[in-house]
Amino acid sequence: MDTPICDFVKKYADNNTARFHMPGHKGKNFIGFEKYDITEIKGADSLYEAGGIISQSENNASSLFGCKTFYSTEGSSLCIRAMFYLVMLYANECKQDLCVFAGRNAHKTFLSASALLGFNVEWLKNKSNSSYLSFSIDIDELENALSNSKNKTNVVYITSPDYLGNISDVKQIANVCKKYNTLLFVDNAHGAYLKFLQTDMHPITLGADMCCDSAHKTLPVLTGGAYLHIAENAPETFVKFAKHALALFGSTSPSYLILQSLDNANKLLCESYKDRLKNVCGSVETLKTLLLKHGYVLYGNEPLKLTVFAKKYGYTGIALAEILRKNNIECEFDDPDYTVFMFSADTEDSELLLLKNALLELPKKQELFLSPPPFSLPQSAMEIRKAVISSSERLPVEKCLGRISSLATVGCPPAVPIVVPGEIIDENTIECFKYYGIEDCIVVK
Repeated sequence: MDTPICDFVKKYADNNTARFHMPGHKGKNFIGFEKYDITEIKGADSLYEAGGIISQSENNASSLFGCKTFYSTEGSSLCIRAMFYLVMLYANECKQDLCVFAGRNAHKTFLSASALLGFNVEWLKNKSNSSYLSFSIDIDELENALSNSKNKTNVVYITSPDYLGNISDVKQIANVCKKYNTLLFVDNAHGAYLKFLQTDMHPITLGADMCCDSAHKTLPVLTGGAYLHIAENAPETFVKFAKHALALFGSTSPSYLILQSLDNANKLLCESYKDRLKNVCGSVETLKTLLLKHGYVLYGNEPLKLTVFAKKYGYTGIALAEILRKNNIECEFDDPDYTVFMFSADTEDSELLLLKNALLELPKKQELFLSPPPFSLPQSAMEIRKAVISSSERLPVEKCLGRISSLATVGCPPAVPIVVPGEIIDENTIECFKYYGIEDCIVVK
């Protein structure tokens, strides 16, 4: 596997060319990487009009993932917006209305896509009540929803894996979607590595029409590197206008450092990556088994995530994370209930040992029984787009009862809002806010 972007940039950097172009550091060594940080000079190609080295590199990635793959240097967020622009184009071609059925644990970028593009969302019923971050599709309800949505361009949108490490049965969902001539989109931001497991579990392989992968979350790629994947049998419009869709929402100054990282990852994935991934997955599974025997309660089924249900061991997820920080261990996410750890093929044995020892040395305490308020869908009073562009104000949550949410201001992680723009904040919502430490909310004036 060649690395055309890396090769070009290295050659340019080594030539010591006088740089009378952007960026302003001119390749001088301020932090250490500047000589490799370039812009769209002659021969460097252009991300959204790719026909040279970037196009060659994307073709390499396409061969690895078995579909048409496009790069993003702005994470999966850019890809999600592009996906829904593309399906709106397709719906217009079909002269049909667009109907989007989605899991409620969608990333806030999905809501920004709705606000920017003006499509509405039908929220699917959640079989899981363990956390607002997890979602399990009720297949019977999905079939019912799709069977009643006729003469429309229907899309089912799910997040898998989710933030707590649950992988949906994408193949089963895809089969239902195909039965009702419905498109399946997957936010696979946390699952780029699924393609390279011993059994391929990537959403495109399992029947999704489009998905996004945040390469930087689980592969050896710099933060911001991501993929937009389009299945071979997806509507032609998707591939035809993919670059246009990405350019519509993306910066005109994509990072060549991130592009080099994505380019180099193709080569790394062709070498020893699969074996290293297999070994780490085996080690993580061994650690999970050991923790279960020690009295821990775990959550989720994702190979490269360890989610500890901390309250069952006598700690809040937040307290457990803080204890581990004192042992020089930083987790991915913590909230009152869970502490989440993410691994990769590059996690070292010594790091796994450090985590194992820290968790096993922690004394088990009396189980904490305070549970989160049961989540229920608030009533919608306004379309997402209208709510987002309405005049708004920030208020303490205690003063938000009966008000309409305007902006999803939740940070990342986990970037999953409890209340969606346009929904009425009820007593249950306020209880959820208080439980998760949310002190204020932006509401429509």
